Amino acid sequence: MNQPPQYSSYPGIGQWGKDNLHYSQTARIGNVIETSGQGGWDPVKTEVIIPKLLDEEIDQAFQNINFALTTAGGKGFSQEVDAESSANIHAAWYDRLAVPGMRVEIEAWAYVEE
Repeated sequence: MNQPPQYSSYPGIGQWGKDNLHYSQTARIGNVIETSGQGGWDPVKTEVIIPKLLDEEIDQAFQNINFALTTAGGKGFSQEVDAESSANIHAAWYDRLAVPGMRVEIEAWAYVEE
């Protein structure tokens, strides 16, 4: 039987993204949870602030993946099976990322055993 996707967004920036950018932080179809692109923002704030240091932005993006997966009913990185990143390297090759000032965005997919 086909199951419709279940969408979720964590509070703070997740809800901001849903309201202003019209996307959810995760989509779950059956046993698979896919995150939308996670950036280096503080997830509990309601204002997007990107760290000045790239390493901090990347670290926070991975923390946000973990937060998004657990908010959607998963167990975080223990179930993550794949990740993909986009970088705002050169305007000729990439459109800008979702939020001005972002340099990296990471998506992940997790398999959740029932």
